[in-house]
Amino acid sequence: MEETISLKELFDTIKKRLTLIISITLIAMIVSGIVSYFIITPEYKSSTQILVNQAKADSSAALNTGEVQANVQLISTYSVILKSAAILNIVKEELNLDMSVSTLNSKITVENAQNSQVMTVSVTDSDPTVALQIANKTAEVFEKEIKNIMTIDNVKVLPLAEDQENQAPISPNPPLNIAIAAVVGLMIGVGLAFLLEYLDNTVKTEQDIEKLLELPVLGAITTIDENVEAKIRGTQKGRGRGDLLGSK
Repeated sequence: MEETISLKELFDTIKKRLTLIISITLIAMIVSGIVSYFIITPEYKSSTQILVNQAKADSSAALNTGEVQANVQLISTYSVILKSAAILNIVKEELNLDMSVSTLNSKITVENAQNSQVMTVSVTDSDPTVALQIANKTAEVFEKEIKNIMTIDNVKVLPLAEDQENQAPISPNPPLNIAIAAVVGLMIGVGLAFLLEYLDNTVKTEQDIEKLLELPVLGAITTIDENVEAKIRGTQKGRGRGDLLGSK
């Protein structure tokens, strides 16, 4: 006999285990909030920009599309050089950073928009002041050293970042983490509720008997409440006495 599950049974299972589902969801949200607010170290991000553009002796010279494309293509090379030990060793020494070059490298990201001559150097750190110092110093050192490395002068640092110390952390994001934890907790709670219901092989209702024996139920004995039964008996006795008195 093929067993089917109705929507009513699904809702009944959820209703039956609703306390369990809510408890797991709340626990997941509380744990996520504690971890986000008190355990995970906040990370701050500071950025500065570098313009890759060949300087011209004649300011009235027309814009050369070929030169622009050449500068754009150089950005990928510059991104590698900026994060190389040749640049980062100098940054580390000048800022007296207590970290390895590889750690410093992992804190720095270089991006640029498509067909843009501007490189954006971003630094993440648990200290917003340190992140700002590293971003500005890296751009400054790169501007100086690239002339010797590439023997070309087409790099200029745009106005350095100065007002990024009081920014909000980029991670963690407690509201988002708590929302995700609520969804995950809800899914785990519902899944566990159905698992417990599936593993529960006790017979509780007439329908369970029909499914187990594949036989129709001819009758059922309901639960008898002793208090109600006593009241009914007391009522019947009272009526009986009344009848006797009336007959006399």
